[in-house]
Amino acid sequence: MLTGFLVCTRVVSAEEINQKEIFTKAQVLEVSEDSTHLIESFGETYVTPYQKLKLLIIDGTDTGKTVVVEYAGMTETSFQKVKVGQFLVLNQVEVAGGSTQYQVVDKLRINELFMIILLFLVLVVLLSKWKGIGSILGMLFSLIVILKFIIPQILAGRDPLLISILGSIAILVTSIYLAHGFSKQTTVAVISTSITLVITGLLSVLFVRLTNLSGISNEDTSSLLFGGPTATINYKGLLLGGMIIGFLGVLDDVTTGMSATVFELKKVNSKLSFSELISSSLNVGVEHISSLVNTLVLAYAGSSLPVFLYLVLNPQGYPVWFMINSEFIAEEIVRTLVGSIGLLFAVPITTAIAAWIVTRNRRKSI
Repeated sequence: MLTGFLVCTRVVSAEEINQKEIFTKAQVLEVSEDSTHLIESFGETYVTPYQKLKLLIIDGTDTGKTVVVEYAGMTETSFQKVKVGQFLVLNQVEVAGGSTQYQVVDKLRINELFMIILLFLVLVVLLSKWKGIGSILGMLFSLIVILKFIIPQILAGRDPLLISILGSIAILVTSIYLAHGFSKQTTVAVISTSITLVITGLLSVLFVRLTNLSGISNEDTSSLLFGGPTATINYKGLLLGGMIIGFLGVLDDVTTGMSATVFELKKVNSKLSFSELISSSLNVGVEHISSLVNTLVLAYAGSSLPVFLYLVLNPQGYPVWFMINSEFIAEEIVRTLVGSIGLLFAVPITTAIAAWIVTRNRRKSI
């Protein structure tokens, strides 16, 4: 479910069942009324915030047309008042009788989003130069793989876990080489990431089965059950695939960092043996893994902050074990732990492969 939408409380009549919806953009010219409004729902009467707006259509076939729209919300908290000069998204409903009606459905923010994206891209290039450009290309490739391979294959009924692993390997091979260049050090990171991904995928399957997760824990996912082609999706596999893709970015950071550590240690002291390299590198890896596990937990906690509020408030007085046992919360716990355990595996795997490569090269040269 999309959140943050502006809600209009106009009741849709029976005549509007057969209608075509068109979304367009408009600018607020005038707020002619800003008060409250009475609505009835399930036999109850509610006082809700209300505005009457004069809008100028700036997009589509009705560009330049001025319309008056009534805009109301259910509560003061969820209702985002608008002001003169703001840009809005309208739902232009063409009723069967030939008339056109408009609803405010959201604030227009696409231009600001593009500005933020542009700022991000400029900063990446300025700070990282050519490597930054490689990272951006890798990011674009990742989006293409997700949109053009992973999603279509899942919709076609393929196993989401297998497809996500294959797609993730394609993403990591391309993005890591684009960002870090072609070298033995980068190749070690690619191999280590691939091995860890497979291990993490197997752990995901085990943990999801142990905890009896179905993959249908929230409204976003359950709404897909009735979505035509999405009704046949393997939702447990979708959950597993999401864990893998979400974990990929952090895993990339660990493997490239650990590979660089081993190669640099060997460069500083070429006499270090295989065991000495592993011992010294793991000392660095322990510090790295500690901070990254905390980062991973905080990332998931930040995205689930409303859940923490609900757990603390506990308005229904449920037992704590009951709330933690719920699929929605259990899913987030499993997701976090799978990612953290994967990071723990990544450090020794990358260290061992990198140490073997650099000491093997030395033996060959001798």
